[in-house]
Amino acid sequence: MKNTIKKDESTAGKRLLIIDDEENMRHMLTAMLNKLGYQVDSAIDGFEGLQMIDQEQYDFILCDIKMPKMNGMEFLASARDKIGSTTIIMMSAYGSIDTAIEAMKQGAYDYISKPFKSDEVYLALKKAEERERLKKENVQLRKRIRKIEENYKFGYMIGKSNAMQAVFRLADKVAQYNTTVLITGESGTGKELIARSIHYKGERSSKSLVPVNCGGIPENLLESELFGYKKGAFTGADKNKIGLFEEAEGGTIFLDEIGELPLSLQVKLLRVLQENEIRPVGDSKTKKVDVRVIAATSKNLEHELENGTFREDLYYRLNVLRINVPPLRDWKEDIPLLSQHFINLFNEKFDKDIKEMSPAVMRILIQHQWPGNVRELENVIERAVVLAEENVLLPEYLPPEFGIKSKTDKIDEFFKGYSLKSAKKTMEKKLIVRALQSTDGNRTKAAKLLEISHPSLLSKIKTYNIEI
Repeated sequence: MKNTIKKDESTAGKRLLIIDDEENMRHMLTAMLNKLGYQVDSAIDGFEGLQMIDQEQYDFILCDIKMPKMNGMEFLASARDKIGSTTIIMMSAYGSIDTAIEAMKQGAYDYISKPFKSDEVYLALKKAEERERLKKENVQLRKRIRKIEENYKFGYMIGKSNAMQAVFRLADKVAQYNTTVLITGESGTGKELIARSIHYKGERSSKSLVPVNCGGIPENLLESELFGYKKGAFTGADKNKIGLFEEAEGGTIFLDEIGELPLSLQVKLLRVLQENEIRPVGDSKTKKVDVRVIAATSKNLEHELENGTFREDLYYRLNVLRINVPPLRDWKEDIPLLSQHFINLFNEKFDKDIKEMSPAVMRILIQHQWPGNVRELENVIERAVVLAEENVLLPEYLPPEFGIKSKTDKIDEFFKGYSLKSAKKTMEKKLIVRALQSTDGNRTKAAKLLEISHPSLLSKIKTYNIEI
C-alpha cells in the first residue's frame, strides 16, 4: 500500500486515534498518517479506545469493526456521549451496506472497506475536515446573523437604517410607560409588530395582548365584541359574555385600523380612555378595566377629522404618543438585511438551503417601489425560496409583475426546427447569459454556477458573441 500523498500543512497538530486489533494495520496507518502531519495514537480494541478518549480529545478516530473484547459498533455506542465533535470513520473487511448504514446511525461519519488504498483514507479524512470546516462556518455565520439582528432589532422587527432606528428608539421609550400609543403608517409596514414589541417590552408583558381588527368585525357586532354583553341583551344572548377589553385586563388591547371604527362606537371608546370603564351591552352598570390601549391606522386621521368621519376628541385621546412607521421605499437600505432575515426564516420553514441572492435579484428588489411594504417583500422572498432549484435566488423566481420571464416559457420560443446540435447551442447560450446576469457579470462566479472552467466560459462567450 504505497503512499503517494504529500504532507498537508492543514493537518498539522490534528490528533487522530487508530483503533484496530491488527498490529500491521495500526503500524501502516500510523506511519502514513504521521507523514501527512497528523499526531497519531493507537489502541488494540474498543475498550482501550474508550480509555484513551477519556484522557485525550481527538479530531478523528479510525475504528475497525471486528475486534475482540469490544468491537467497533460497541465502541460507537459507548463513546457517543464522550467524543463531542470528534469525527469517527469505521473500517472493516467484513462489512456490508447494512453495516455501513448502522454505523452511520450510531454516529460514524464515514465507512471504508478493507483492503483500501492510502488515498482512500486520506480523501475520507479530507472530506471529514471539509465537513467540519463548513459546520464551523455555518455556526459562525449564524452567530453573525444573530449579532446583526440583536444590534438592529426591536422586538419582532429589524432595521439598521436611520429611519427605523429612530422608530425603535421611540418605541423602546414608549414601552416603559403605561400610556396610550397611536401607530400610523401604510399597510404592510409592520404596525402590529411594533405594537407587539411595545407590549412585550413593557411591564404588562406577563398579561395578555389582545389584537382587534376594527375593520374586520361587522358594525352590529363590534360593540358586544369589545365590551361584552349581559344575558338576554339581544336574541341569542343566552348567557353573559365578557368582551375583548375584559380579556385584556392587566394587559394591552391593540385596536388595529382604528380609522374604520364607526362614529357611534368612537364615543364609547372615548369613555373607556377617559374613565377606564366599560358598559357591557344590556347592562345598566359600568365596570372598571385596567387596560393599555395601542391603536394603529393606515388612514390619515387628520383628513378623517376634516371629513367628519373621526371624532376630534377621540383623536386627541389616542394621539398621546405617536409612532409613524415609514414606508419601505423610504428605507430601502434595509432591504438586504430584511431579505436575508426572510431567507433564513423560510429556509427553516421549508427545509431549504438558500445561501444568497444573485446581484441581479438584489438590484431588482432595491429598484422596486414596494407598495405593499415589508409584507410584500416577505411574500416575494417566500415565493422565491419555494421556487428556487439552486441555492442562489435568481431573477426568474420573482413574481411576473417584476418583469422577469419564467423558466417555464414554451420550448418553441427557444428552439427552431429539430436539430439537437442547434438546440444545444441555443440552450448553452441562454444558460450562460442567465448565469452572467445572475452574477452581475462576474465570470468566475458564473463559471461556478454553470459547472464549467473559467477558460471554457471565456471561450463560449466569444463563440456565442455574448456581450457582458
